[in-house]
Amino acid sequence: MSALAAVADAFIDHLTHVRRASPHTCSAYRRDLRGAAGWLAHRGVSDWTHASSADVRDLLAARHREGLEPASLARLVSSLRSFYVWQMREGRARINPAVDVRAPKRAAKLPETIDVDDLATLLDTTPTTPIDIRDHALLELFYSSGLRLAEAIGLDVGDLDLAAREARVLGKGARQRSVPVGARAITALERWLAVRTRWAAVGEPALFVSQRGTRISRSSVAARMDAWARRHGLPVHLHPHKLRHSFATHVLESSSDLRAVQELLGHAHITTTQIYTHLDFAHLAKVYDAAHPRARLKDDNEPI
Repeated sequence: MSALAAVADAFIDHLTHVRRASPHTCSAYRRDLRGAAGWLAHRGVSDWTHASSADVRDLLAARHREGLEPASLARLVSSLRSFYVWQMREGRARINPAVDVRAPKRAAKLPETIDVDDLATLLDTTPTTPIDIRDHALLELFYSSGLRLAEAIGLDVGDLDLAAREARVLGKGARQRSVPVGARAITALERWLAVRTRWAAVGEPALFVSQRGTRISRSSVAARMDAWARRHGLPVHLHPHKLRHSFATHVLESSSDLRAVQELLGHAHITTTQIYTHLDFAHLAKVYDAAHPRARLKDDNEPI
């Protein structure tokens, strides 16, 4: 292992065990920093402290030419900045060469949501097999409570309080919050808990388990959800975050309470939640265009 890679791995250990960052974040940072280490080594830079702002800009330009998307380039810059902040705190570096580097601006992209009627088609069913009962409970919980994938699969049976209709969730940054669980989700979860013991290994605390008896994996959830959508005729790719986006949008459309949605989603900053105000406005704009007599130019062939 090179000296560059060794220091990068020390930072990933810090992220994992001290900052308790999510496995997804740690994996992304590891890819970014290992890639940067290899690129710098090829350039003749043998120590992170010898890298300059020009090196970081050249690295971004090289990755851009390779076809890396703006969002990935922005994450690369963020990874390097955080890495150098840690190095400075540890006395390994005196300057942060990534601090003034800006990644290419990414185009604003609104989260994809699912129409309420399509969700009813997806969820209004009574499953009979254990695997379908589990998958249905997962789907209902994602939409009922707006959970992230990692939050849902990280739930233990003891985190559920069915009587109080709430669940205790461990979110990003190891922040814990309680989320309400709707009546439909409660029914689906009760149905799952009644058959969970057929699969769960002795002493396994996970709420959602695979047929092997252990906590269900991220990839398994993603595959099962997409298969469920195809089976029920949903004409879009289904993934947990699409249900989270739908939850946030539908609650905001009904309540207009941005702060409440922020709390429910577990966002540390309200600016993250504000993306859903754009979705809400897009919905209102469609209603306006369809309903207002002077919202759009009249087609000459349109009946008066």
